Amino acid sequence: MLANLKLRRIYDGLLYLAESTRNLQMLQSHHHIELELNLVMQGTVTYVVSGRRFTFSQRTLLWLFPQQEHQMVDRSNNAQFYVAVFKPSVIRKYCRTSPYEGLKRDNIEQDGVLSTVLKPESFDLIRRTMDWLMLGSLDSDLLNREAGFGPASDFRFEHSDPDSLNAGLHFLLLLCWRSQFAGKATRDAISLHPVVQRALKSLSEGHSEQTLEELAKSCGASKSYLSRTFHRQIGVPLNRYRNSLRLSRFFEHYQQPEQKTITQAVYSAGFGSYAQFYKVFSQAYGRGPRDCLRAN
Repeated sequence: MLANLKLRRIYDGLLYLAESTRNLQMLQSHHHIELELNLVMQGTVTYVVSGRRFTFSQRTLLWLFPQQEHQMVDRSNNAQFYVAVFKPSVIRKYCRTSPYEGLKRDNIEQDGVLSTVLKPESFDLIRRTMDWLMLGSLDSDLLNREAGFGPASDFRFEHSDPDSLNAGLHFLLLLCWRSQFAGKATRDAISLHPVVQRALKSLSEGHSEQTLEELAKSCGASKSYLSRTFHRQIGVPLNRYRNSLRLSRFFEHYQQPEQKTITQAVYSAGFGSYAQFYKVFSQAYGRGPRDCLRAN
């Protein structure tokens, strides 16, 4: 899915700090025309890219190129990670010498994710740069709530000092690229079984209402084999992953102007009952939906 980040012309990119305790959306599989980088501040984040699972821990810098379809499938309860994106025009303008040619590509040569574990001094410099660029940005709760930039959302990224932000993003891009090759490359990847890939595809296409038996049959496997293999390879139980997708769809429906009540969004997202939704929501965010949504 091609995601539109809806960046205004005045901005060369955006930056925000995603936090598990506040980030209310789990992204669908997607890509966008902008180059994206993540810096894991604490905890772990897990992506599926090109049929492989990648888990990244603290101090890891990772790159997602414009044609790389990627999907976050899990994150630890304490996860914090910076997300920065850069418009193609910025890369063309500021990456004019050979050391930065690699930033101009749409994908990487081999399937996977370009990443590195930064040296402590590099991590600290990049972290402080990102922290400084966040001054003047939107409220963190708002950024976390709207970070998915869903197709029905009218959210637009804003910053009180666009010129300062843009200058900082230019510096950040070059700094991170130089640091990429000074760190320790990561190799933590698991190739996904075709059955697991089919399950991910089916669920991401909106078939979360299927029973486990129906899903397993469509993937060409038994219920036990699908459940066991999915959990082992993705790192989370199939039912938990399915509920994460339902939560994502709940927020998409809840944000739509015509959506009148939480209950309507609950059933539109594929939950069988409000009680089921309440339990899943509370486990994910540590408080009930009405309190959480009222706070945001």
